[in-house]
Order: sequence, then C-alpha cells, then structure tokens
Amino acid sequence: MAKLWDYIKQLFQEAEQSSPSQPVVHKMIERTVAEKQDYLQWREGLVRRRLIDWLRDQYAIFQALPDDIDEALDFLDTPSSKGFVVHFYKTNYSKREVFHFFDYLKEKVLNLNYRTQISDSRTYNKPNWVETTERHYLKPRPNFEAGKKLKQAFGNVMIEVELRDEKVRNLRFRATVYSDHQFEDAEDFKDLMRELLI
Repeated sequence: MAKLWDYIKQLFQEAEQSSPSQPVVHKMIERTVAEKQDYLQWREGLVRRRLIDWLRDQYAIFQALPDDIDEALDFLDTPSSKGFVVHFYKTNYSKREVFHFFDYLKEKVLNLNYRTQISDSRTYNKPNWVETTERHYLKPRPNFEAGKKLKQAFGNVMIEVELRDEKVRNLRFRATVYSDHQFEDAEDFKDLMRELLI
C-alpha cells in the first residue's frame, strides 16, 4: 500500500511541475472513425460556411481598417510570421465545431503540397487551471534540385487549439517563413488565406 501511495504522490508532484515543454500528458492526435464521419458532415454544413465567411470578411476588414475587426479575432503580421487567433471563448461555437475547424485548416494546408510534421496534444498545469494544447505542425514538402534554392511555399504552418479546464479558449494559425539564403522567398500570406477561405 505504501508503494501505491508513493506512486500517487509522484503523479501529483509531476502534475504540479508540468509545463508546455514537460507536459503531464503528451499524446499524438488520432481521430476515431465516428469523429472522422462527424467531421465530414460538419465540413459540408452551414456552420463551416458561416465560420469561413466570417473569417474572410474579417480578413478583408483587417487589410483596410485593422482597428475595426471583430473583438473575437486578432491578426498577426510581422516580417517572419503571419496568421490569426480566434478567441473562441468570445463566440458561441461549440468545442466540437472548433475542433472540426482545427482539422479543416489542417486539411486545407495539406492540399497545398504540405506534410504533417506532428499532430499532438499536451496537457499541463497552470496556477489556476489545467491547460491542453492540441497542435498540427505542417511543413512544405521538400524539393531538392541541385543548384536551386529550396521552395518554402508559405513557410512552416502551426495550428493550435488552447483549452483551459477542457473549455476552448483560442485557435491560433501561424505561418512562419525562413530568412535564409538557401530558400526562395515565401509565397504571399494573402494567397494562403485565399486558399483557406475558398
């Protein structure tokens, strides 16, 4: 019995000392058959279209009047990284809908000659809540040709969903480009957004 108690104490200590780089739980994302079927139905439905239309409209507003976008959305625009954050806790979308959107963005990027580097989930303790981050990390497929620079497409793409105590907080989409003489210039982020929002 003492060994069992020591094991339980050790688990709690590990949970208290956890962090994004040292999560208590780290697992690869695998969708069940039922989840995949539900996703296919969602992808053809009104909720997806409404979400895409809203994001397209907000991106257009951001380009003309960046201070006038919806409070549930922020755009990232630096020389090396571009993207957006949807603050889903300020919306009425369900956890199911957010995760389908998360997988939908991955699917759209994969259609652009990208590959999945990793899709995983990390859970760790914060002072006032348990945080879980699910992420899809995608890279362009390599093109090695002697004497030519590498194509980086839109750069590396990270898509993350952040949950606090199992409640969806944010979804982040970020494309990060290389500034390296071995790579061609990245393609324009506007073109990536257009592909995502078709």
